[in-house]
Parts: sequence; C-alpha cells; structure tokens
Amino acid sequence: MSEKSVKLIENFQSYQGEGPDMGRAMIILRFKTCNLKCPWCDTNVKMRISAEAPHKLSDIQKVINETRSGILITGGEPTVPKHYDDCLKLLNDLDYPIANVESNGFNLEQLVKETKNIRGEIRYMYSPKIFTRDDYKEAIQKTEVFLKYYKVHIKLVYEETGLIEDYCKYLNERITEEGNPHHLTRKVWLMPEGTTRADLIRNSAKVFDACERYRFNFSSRSHIIYGFV
Repeated sequence: MSEKSVKLIENFQSYQGEGPDMGRAMIILRFKTCNLKCPWCDTNVKMRISAEAPHKLSDIQKVINETRSGILITGGEPTVPKHYDDCLKLLNDLDYPIANVESNGFNLEQLVKETKNIRGEIRYMYSPKIFTRDDYKEAIQKTEVFLKYYKVHIKLVYEETGLIEDYCKYLNERITEEGNPHHLTRKVWLMPEGTTRADLIRNSAKVFDACERYRFNFSSRSHIIYGFV
C-alpha cells in the first residue's frame, strides 16, 4: 500500500500571522486552487505560478514532532472538491497540538462535520469575501450557521464600504442578541487591507476604529508586516 500524501504548492515551517493564534509556530500547508478571484489577494501570484507536488504525511508529521508546530491549512481554498479529501487527511491523520483552517466558507460546514477532532485543537477561520449584494446575502446565511459552531471564527478584511459596514453591524447585533456570550465575543477578527507593510499600517487606523465601534478583535496580518511568509 502506498504511503499517504497530499498535493500542495507550499509546505514550510513559519508562524500564524492572523487571528486568534497569531504568533504561534505553524507549518504552512497551502493548496493551489481557489473558487474566488479577490482583487487584493496576497497569494494570487503565488497560486498562479506555483506547481503542485505530493507531500508525504509522514514527512509533515516528522516536522511537527521536531518543531512542536501546529498546522495552518490555507490556499487557495482548502474546501473546493479538488482539495477537500486532502484537507481531511491533514486534519484527521496527523497528530498536532493545534490546527488552523482558513476558508472562504465554500464547503466549510461539511469539513467541520467530517473532521474527527480527536487530535489537538482545531480552529476554523471563516473569511467571507463580500463584494456584491449577493455575496452579502450568502455571508449572512453562512454566518448564521457558523455562529453555532464553537470552533469557527470569523476573520474579515475590513474596508469602509457599505456592504462590509452592513455585515459588521449585523454581526454586532447578532452577538448582542445572544447576550454577548464569551465564545461569540471572541469570534470576530477584523484585518486591514493591503499586500505590503506600508499598506497595512496605513489602513490599520480605520480598522482599530471599527473594532472599537463594534467591539471586535483586531488582527495585524503580521506575516506581511514582518515578512516571515
């Protein structure tokens, strides 16, 4: 029987740059394909020019053991059909202290349900991409589902647009309706837009203002600011 492997475009030890586990040692495991084309995507060129290659789970496990790192599964979009089974392999077959899965929500609910959750701690990062009114409606529908899952966090690139503001207001109202339980209050992270350190720093002030206004958490996107990815 052949050894289990997954197809990735990146596999290297680094740190989480965003969200609740920012700064934690992680092995970055990046899939190539995405179902969206976001104009500010910081990995668009990398996904386009990088070739997929097989990576043995045993080799990934060896690095986890040697570095005591968690795993950060990203893309691309890990839940598209092309990558879904490999994403499940990483979550269900590896032994890790912590795992983060970054997703635009494409097939995230199914992934949450099918992950065994028997090894380590897993956090799923739902990052809605809201450019149109239809995107907004879809984000609301998915958020109503994900608010019920303790392990799903919401991570959003914040821009001062009507749709993003409407979504933030909705989130704030929903959390308030629930009586501000701690597991909901810690769920939402806003991030500045930008693909360079200068852009992120310039755009951070309005994100801090929004976090204060809506009582959300701020995420700095440290991997871009400090250049460790």
